[in-house]
Amino acid sequence: MILQSNEKNDKKEPLLCEYYRARVHKEDVWFLVAVLRSYEHVAFDRTIDKEQSIFEFFVPPVLEETFLVIMQYFAKHAIVSDLQKLPNRLADPAARL
Repeated sequence: MILQSNEKNDKKEPLLCEYYRARVHKEDVWFLVAVLRSYEHVAFDRTIDKEQSIFEFFVPPVLEETFLVIMQYFAKHAIVSDLQKLPNRLADPAARL
């Protein structure tokens, strides 16, 4: 996902979201999605691998800290595992899943 440029970005280039992947406990997917959306859409989520329940999350830089607090809670309660911050795959036009 691409955010609009802001005053901190004086080059007026588009800002990319931070990018994360994680495994989500299948029975709790609905809860995780509801929580992320209820917090002012703190992240855009998308299923990458339905069988393995792997999700990707696009997180605006200003909401990354909030996102990580939420994900730490989910990890503590075994809802999320294997959370990884990766390069944003949308930054490379040739990137694939």
